[in-house]
Amino acid sequence: MSALICGSVAYDTVMVFDGRFRDHILADRIHVLNVSFLVPGLRRNFGGCAGNIAYNLKLLGGEGHAMATVGMDFGPYEAWFRANGLSLQYIERIDTQYTAQAYITTDLDSNQITAFHPGAMLFAHRGRVPAGAGIGIGVVAPENAEGMIEHSAQFVAAGIPVLFDPGQGLPQFDGAQLRRFIGEASWIAVNDYEGGLLAERTGLSLEQIATQVEALIVTRGGEGSVIHAGGVVHDIPSARAATIADPTGCGDAYRAGLLYGLQHGLDWPTTGRIASLMGAIKIEQHGTQNHRFTRADFTARFRESFGREL
Repeated sequence: MSALICGSVAYDTVMVFDGRFRDHILADRIHVLNVSFLVPGLRRNFGGCAGNIAYNLKLLGGEGHAMATVGMDFGPYEAWFRANGLSLQYIERIDTQYTAQAYITTDLDSNQITAFHPGAMLFAHRGRVPAGAGIGIGVVAPENAEGMIEHSAQFVAAGIPVLFDPGQGLPQFDGAQLRRFIGEASWIAVNDYEGGLLAERTGLSLEQIATQVEALIVTRGGEGSVIHAGGVVHDIPSARAATIADPTGCGDAYRAGLLYGLQHGLDWPTTGRIASLMGAIKIEQHGTQNHRFTRADFTARFRESFGREL
């Protein structure tokens, strides 16, 4: 069962601020904000939610395709795709645009400030969900609003169950649009902030949203995650990370774990723990696609983290 992951493929420029934003951003002066951060650490990485999820799913042994529009500068990322055995089948190049670019500044508390240039991602709606191509799961992750709306509807029309992962794209939509996404989704994955925003805009509680889908997954960073499924609430513990290097892309790694569990028919407690461990492995490395492991390594660490066999 292959997954088609609709979302961004982007370059991430990650900068590290050796301080804490809270010491420089004054709450009572936020309306006249004008701050500058010295960032001695800087890395340029391959990223974007579709690229990240596809990479992590490949590490787990799952099958997935990223579907995205990229720009004239995609060459280095294309070489990375090929070197790591990632599918380019649903990648379309827009030669008049740059590939999407994220500029992320992280402080010592792992808080982040991000500026995002969409570039070629503005044409994401040009990608079409295929019917009869062996796609068993669809993912609607952040891309341009038109693309998210159309891809969700195309998955439904093709009879493909959808994981709705709105992420940073959530603020683009009003309550009616979000209720439509919920109605089209089989599963929804959000972090705790996004979950609150989803509830506020739709006028539905998380408990009410959970009754409309097979599962609602809410991640809570170091506090683990919660999976609402079939009237049961599964508390998923976080996996311990050896070190915290870079939180960028941890949510995408987690979602790859969800897809792997869905592809293999695993129960939610197991699926959630696979996803949790993926997030922990990712946070130990800088960049969103620089971590690697063998199946034996992952199985051993799963046992060590959760006291149970995978």
